[in-house]
Amino acid sequence: MNQLPSKDQILQWLADNPSLASKRDIAKAFGIKGGALRIELKRMLKELEADGAVEKKKRSYRDPESLPPVSVLAVLAPDAQGDLFARPLEWNDEGDAPRILLSLKKSDPALGEGDRILARIEPVAAEDHSHIGRLIRKIGSNPQKVLGIFRAGSEGGRILPIDKKADKEWRVGLDATLDARDGELVEAEQIGRRQMGLPQARITARLGDPTGPRAVSLIAIHQHGIPDAFPDAVIAEADAAQPATLGKREDLRDLDLVTIDPPDARDRDDAVLALPDDSPGNPGGHILWVAIADVAHYVRPGSALDREARRRGNSTYFPDRVVPMLPDILSGDLCSLHEGVDRPCMAVRMVLDAHGRKIGHRFTRGIMRSRASLAYAQVQSAQDGNPDAATAPLLDAVIRPLYAAYAALKLARAERQPLDLDLPERKIVLSDAGEVVSVDFYDRFDAHKLIEEFMILANVAAAEELIRLKRPLLFRVHEEPSPDKLDALRDVAEASGFTLAKGQVLKTAHLNRLLAQSEGTDFDELMNITLLRSMTQAYYGSDNFGHFGLALRNYAHFTSPIRRYSDLIVHRALISGHGWGDDGLSSFDVENMAETGKLISDTERRSMMAERDTTDRYLAAWLRDRVGSSFKGRISGVQRFGLFVRLDDSGADGLIPIRSVGREFFHFDPDAQVLVGADSGLTLGIGQRVTVRLTEAVPVTGGIILELIEVEDRGLPAPASKRRGGRKPGIAPARRKIVRRNRRG
Repeated sequence: MNQLPSKDQILQWLADNPSLASKRDIAKAFGIKGGALRIELKRMLKELEADGAVEKKKRSYRDPESLPPVSVLAVLAPDAQGDLFARPLEWNDEGDAPRILLSLKKSDPALGEGDRILARIEPVAAEDHSHIGRLIRKIGSNPQKVLGIFRAGSEGGRILPIDKKADKEWRVGLDATLDARDGELVEAEQIGRRQMGLPQARITARLGDPTGPRAVSLIAIHQHGIPDAFPDAVIAEADAAQPATLGKREDLRDLDLVTIDPPDARDRDDAVLALPDDSPGNPGGHILWVAIADVAHYVRPGSALDREARRRGNSTYFPDRVVPMLPDILSGDLCSLHEGVDRPCMAVRMVLDAHGRKIGHRFTRGIMRSRASLAYAQVQSAQDGNPDAATAPLLDAVIRPLYAAYAALKLARAERQPLDLDLPERKIVLSDAGEVVSVDFYDRFDAHKLIEEFMILANVAAAEELIRLKRPLLFRVHEEPSPDKLDALRDVAEASGFTLAKGQVLKTAHLNRLLAQSEGTDFDELMNITLLRSMTQAYYGSDNFGHFGLALRNYAHFTSPIRRYSDLIVHRALISGHGWGDDGLSSFDVENMAETGKLISDTERRSMMAERDTTDRYLAAWLRDRVGSSFKGRISGVQRFGLFVRLDDSGADGLIPIRSVGREFFHFDPDAQVLVGADSGLTLGIGQRVTVRLTEAVPVTGGIILELIEVEDRGLPAPASKRRGGRKPGIAPARRKIVRRNRRG
């Protein structure tokens, strides 16, 4: 077949063929040929192993000596009392196979003799059975899931999906409601075969009031499948962790390292210090220290903590909660660089010349003690001449040297010309009850930029160090835009009155010149957004293709191991490269580096989508009481079905369905990204200023529907039947250059 089987198919084949359980046997059974497919099969087997569905022994994915916590079982016939038992399908040990009593929930599907199931196993001491089994799912079935609002009816009810893209309701029978109440947020899965009509479902979880203030992020967590509960084994390992001691580490506790974070920071994983370089060979230079939490000391390769951190890939942040990569005892305590306590760290000492160029660096594994936990605004206020009780003693010795080093780094940045996007970040402000109080934009100080530049330089140093040591690592890769995306960007630029030259090797400096042309104009935000959309998605990879946006040849994430698994891998590589302990890269880390890069790139995108969806829902909740009000905004996207508009005051994105615009047909030009009225000639395109009326805001889905009132401060044309002079438009169309080009095949 030469295509990948599903995980369920693999499990079922292993159950049917216990004597043929090597990766080679599995590949042969499913006709898998070619390196790429074999690599993907290996990834799937590793995931099944991490989930506990299979256990690898030497080269065989099975364990004939004991039952793993998750096993494939065959259901036996009910006994005289009606109890249902099962046996493990794979049991090659001497003696009888364990007898497993199935403990089924009301919501579980009916099981019969011969069914194969995937179950969670717990040993017990009982006369007629040795284990309890709890159903995960039937083998061979991976039912489609839905998250939605339950509407009760006389014959059960229906589920209205919260996904804006869903176009069907789901039918729920009386015996499958799980006693859900009308209007409750529920999770369900499809049952029965797919057929005409509404899909049938059974409710598997009740999640409470969908309009509750705390439901917004919960919806995103469930909808995107973000793991939000740690397995018992992970918590047990975290609880057993002990603070690190000095041992063979370098003692950095005399350094005036400080942390600078948002005031509500949930973890503190980086500390900084800058000093003038006294070396006569480096006049005007600086010494810059960046110390990072030593997570590798606590999260050792192959441990339950490590497997769970790799599965999560990163922490996910919502306005009301965080889903951390590591349990709180680590992320919020033992790993976090709190003020006045000893903490293990991985640190780099970098030497800068007077122009901010790094001329040397040295990595070390040490123990540090933060002098202060500071906030961005607090540090900026001190630098601007308004220190408080915490920053006044640090002003001359700590804060001013930090800004002096940053001034030098700005010179190097100007020479390097990284992409200089200016996109304000929205801040959802919640009350103690979790309700939206306001939608603001984050203040951005030089203190923010200072920390960003220090972290970028430390990440560069880590990549360069591991390249020098010839150690495998995960690079942070950002490739340049595709030709098609550049053509689209050029079209928008030309339609807005700007230019992006052709026929040259693209550099970030060219894009910065485009941004400079639009700065201060009505198209400033539009060009920033359009340029961002033209960029490729950054990812983690074992091959170094550079970072286009930062204009850097070598770049790896090193500075946030509490919340990113990629940084933990880089720390382990540094430990291995310098011989700092036995908690460096494992053979699994090395052999699966590319696979890990893909996995955590995917989890990063998952978190970004969940965070974006949550923001959309909070914005819809914020606007719900303002339906009927008018807003100013700008067209941010054009599709055949309508226009997307970004509102000025909140940054919320809403849709104007094209069917609601006037009473004429609109032609869609995908190359020019415009809609043109067939009768009036009215042209609607990206970047135009509009006035809109809010007609609908649905917090559960995050949907915002708008009605177009004015374009560029002019009313819409009257219907053709009410105009005199035939096809003459009621208002002149917005002045816009329509650029057409031949489509590529």
